[in-house]
Amino acid sequence: MSGVLSADIMQNHSEFVFVLQGLNDSLTNRHLYFSFALMSYLFTILVNLMLVVIVCVERSLHKPLYIFLCNLCLNGIFGASSFYPKLLHDLLADSHVITYTGCLTQMFVAYSYIFCEFTSLTVMAYDRYLAICRPLQYQTLMTMQKVAQLLFLTWSFSLLESVVGITLTAQLPLCGRHLSKIFCTNWEVVKLSCSDTTLNNIYGFVLTFSHVSQTGLILVSYTHLVRASLRMQSNRRKFIQTCLPHLITLLVFTSSLLFDIMYSRYGSGRTLQALQNVLAAEFLVVPPLINPIIYGINLHEIRSRMFSNFTHKLDVSKPPS
Repeated sequence: MSGVLSADIMQNHSEFVFVLQGLNDSLTNRHLYFSFALMSYLFTILVNLMLVVIVCVERSLHKPLYIFLCNLCLNGIFGASSFYPKLLHDLLADSHVITYTGCLTQMFVAYSYIFCEFTSLTVMAYDRYLAICRPLQYQTLMTMQKVAQLLFLTWSFSLLESVVGITLTAQLPLCGRHLSKIFCTNWEVVKLSCSDTTLNNIYGFVLTFSHVSQTGLILVSYTHLVRASLRMQSNRRKFIQTCLPHLITLLVFTSSLLFDIMYSRYGSGRTLQALQNVLAAEFLVVPPLINPIIYGINLHEIRSRMFSNFTHKLDVSKPPS
């Protein structure tokens, strides 16, 4: 039977659908979950776009740090949009299925977001290293041309990683169609394969090594940043304002991702389904939501622009005395 299913899938992927089983225990409260998910998605888009618009409108914020921050926010919207629309549809639908092409597309967007987030945080750590440890050379080393090149490499590198990974997964013959999560992940699809997945596993280890190396570069940068901040009061203030939110963002993202990776491979099926869903989707929900909030609170320039715009709108809305 599995051989027949595998042959059918390989012959016509366009007619094949995966069954998402993650929402099976959530049907009784579907409208409550739908309302919460919708508000969370809209708020995520709002806070990220608000920060992007503020940076774009204020010419004084047209600096490398804020441009990289805009890229981080846009990537957050990109990642959240790989998850929320399908979830919102499934919460109102009686059947939770996704086409083979739709599944691969969702995985491509989600993993592009993950890789871009890691690379963006690495680039931002490099920017902070130059700004604090080599301030006299910062303007020369971090030009707008250099910023554009770093952004181009960030997205090119991330998209290429995703294309290779999804291409390897798309070559696998499958012997099943049931996924235990509320969205498609590469590991869940690979586990359904009828053939040897050694190449996929090797590529997974290569990606892991690559991004662990990026994390290592960030930690090395922060070693120099901490030393520089201890030597001078001005560096200490700059570290707290610009590096602390970056460090929090990195910790939130990596911990969220580790939760999903560890649970996918070693989690127990006896765990409550609602908890499984939370752990699985945390890296697509939490970082995009809190990144702009963390930076908005800690960066004085952005915080002051937010308050001034808000108070200006209040003054305009008041009737004349």
